[in-house]
Amino acid sequence: MNAVLQYAVQGLAAGSFYALAALGLAVIFGVLGVVNFAHGAFYMLGAVATAVLLDTLGLTLWWSLLVVPALMFVFGVVVERLLVRWLLRLDPLYNFLLTFGLTLVLVELVKQKYGVSGLPYQPPAILQGRVDLAGVVLPRYQLFVFLFSVTICVLVWLLMTRTRIGMIVRASTEKPELARALGINVGRWVTPVFGFGVALAGLAGVLAAPFRAITADMGNNFVIILFAVVVIGGLGSIVGAVAAGFLVGLVEAFGQAYAPTFAQILIFVLMALIILVRPAGLFGREEAAT
Repeated sequence: MNAVLQYAVQGLAAGSFYALAALGLAVIFGVLGVVNFAHGAFYMLGAVATAVLLDTLGLTLWWSLLVVPALMFVFGVVVERLLVRWLLRLDPLYNFLLTFGLTLVLVELVKQKYGVSGLPYQPPAILQGRVDLAGVVLPRYQLFVFLFSVTICVLVWLLMTRTRIGMIVRASTEKPELARALGINVGRWVTPVFGFGVALAGLAGVLAAPFRAITADMGNNFVIILFAVVVIGGLGSIVGAVAAGFLVGLVEAFGQAYAPTFAQILIFVLMALIILVRPAGLFGREEAAT
């Protein structure tokens, strides 16, 4: 029973990280209808920026949690204004190919600048070591990631449900056609929403810096898992992305414990089963699946 509780807590901790990273992907797809394959590259840039800021300016993790998402927001706005918006009226495949190409460019630029070996990064001393929670032992930093990610997800939820701007964005995300019919200018929110989604990817990269290898390719496999999370939760569903993130974290944790060879495969088996039963995902709209 102790082991099951240990795996469950580890799964929830990992799931909170997936939920935070997938949140930006879901928002971007919901409002823009863009399958943002570059989300993994933005996540990688967040981690690289964290390591570079520490090395060049001495900015610790605490400062990076503020500075890097702000920088990534600006970068996301620039990408949307210069590249993405010109293809929004075309078939979504074009923006998928655009973001795929952007990923290749960003990854290659980072390789040329910093090489293929990982950049070093250590968490603050206060977050090192382990903590015992009623018999469940967790790395202190993993506990911090869990609490921080849950806090951000709750704050985003409050922003989306308790503010006028949030309600407009949520309406544009979940019911874009109805929002337009009610006179909401959905296109007005495209640029800030894309920047916001990229900022969330960068924030996930900051959190990943101390416990994942910071390399140019670190986002390649990660973005595939995030797409599975978004599909399981429902394309464009914010609540679905968060719920699916925790679910995938649990599946991965128990998979690594009892069937480590198939741990990653189990995530996609789960995705396939959910698509067979409910093509729109757990919280998705039926029209999103067609």
